[in-house]
Order: sequence, then C-alpha cells, then structure tokens
Amino acid sequence: MVLIQNEYYISEQEYLNKEKISTIKHEYIDGQVYQVSSTRSDAHVTINLNLASLLLGQLRSKGYRVYMADMKVQIEAINRYFYPDILLTGDLRDKEYKYFKRYPCLIVEIISDMTEAYDRGKKFADYRQLKTLKEYVLISQDIMSVECFRRNEYGRWELFPYTRGNKVDFASVDVCFDIGNIYEDVDLIIDNTP
Repeated sequence: MVLIQNEYYISEQEYLNKEKISTIKHEYIDGQVYQVSSTRSDAHVTINLNLASLLLGQLRSKGYRVYMADMKVQIEAINRYFYPDILLTGDLRDKEYKYFKRYPCLIVEIISDMTEAYDRGKKFADYRQLKTLKEYVLISQDIMSVECFRRNEYGRWELFPYTRGNKVDFASVDVCFDIGNIYEDVDLIIDNTP
C-alpha cells in the first residue's frame, strides 16, 4: 500500500463516491486513503485466477459469491475498506451492497515479500473484526504454501498449513482440492518438495 497524502480527513461517503469513478483502487483506514499497488506478478495473477475458478466451480450452486480483487470488504466496526485478493460471501445481507461486502466468510490474500508482514499482522488483525469471517488464507507466490487461519468454536484462530502434496480444506465453505491445482502453471521460485 502507498499512502496518498491527504491534508484533511476523508469521510467514508466521500471515499466511496470517489472510488466509484476512480481508475485506481484505494483502501480506506480511518479517514486516510491508501493506493493499492497495481503491480502483480504472473504468479500472483495465476494463483488468484486458479483459486477463484476452483471455488466458483464448487460453490456456484451453493449460494456463495466469489469475488476477485475488485470487490471491497467493509469492516464497519473499525472504519476500514480493503480489496482482498479473493472474497467469498454466502450471506444474503451482502446482496444489498453493490460496491462492497460486509459479511464475508472467507478472505484470501496472496502474499509477496512486500506484503507478507502487513497481511500477516495488521491486516489480519483488522479482518478479525469481521464477525462472519471464518477463514483467512495466506498463499505464497514463491513456494507451494497455503496457510489457512480458521476461527474455532471458541472464537480463537487456529493455523492449518498446507504444502506440496496436501489437499487444501476450506471448512467454512466445505470444499477441498489438491494444492497443486492452486499452483497450476505457476513457476515457483523455491521448490519446497519434502
């Protein structure tokens, strides 16, 4: 994220109105607007499309909507709007929002060296404020690694890591597939073969 220097506070409504006509995506944090990097690697784009296609293929008839990169999620409790790489919702209340969703059950971020610390730290802390969020997934674009953080029945987050040869399980939406399908046609920088 790159901070766009503002000399004044921008209201949520002003942000939403400007975002509708902007050719550049911005995230919103407490009145400040941050430009979303538009630079995505081949691996990032391929992983994003592969996973969205896999999810869409298995969930199309089950009442879930799969959004890729261009749909914002609103975290109302802490005044935030983010653009996750993949956002999944099955909550009927989300149908009333055209430009953002409020009730996701699963969010995916594809991490790079530049975004990993933020996605694991502050952004994950912000996403945890979403009461409907059941799984937060971090996917490496350099090695075959998927980390699924799943909220348990006590509200605590548990890590379920997946590597080469594993089946990835997204329990929140009851789908499972080979990790290799997520990485199809991706040239990995590091081979983490066991």
